[in-house]
Amino acid sequence: MITGKQRAYLRKISHGTEPIFQIGKDGVTDEVLTGISQALNKREIVKVHILETALLDTRETCDYVAARLNAEPVQAIGNKFILYRRSDEEKYRKIEIPRK
Repeated sequence: MITGKQRAYLRKISHGTEPIFQIGKDGVTDEVLTGISQALNKREIVKVHILETALLDTRETCDYVAARLNAEPVQAIGNKFILYRRSDEEKYRKIEIPRK
């Protein structure tokens, strides 16, 4: 569980980055979850865009994906959400979030 200060730091890092995944009318599929998980292992922070055709609630989708991938939801606003998960591999660990 991350604190509000840590969440704000992660929002700052992700500001200005473009979403690297889109969730469409098929919703959250196993392929989407696998892709996001692989991206989290290499990037640690990922921004996802939900298309209007998906008819999904952004907050609910963010929480669902975060729970399935053991990640932290950072922000869900509009039709985009941000997830953070510390990389399992030492070589991909780039983000040092502040201690409480």
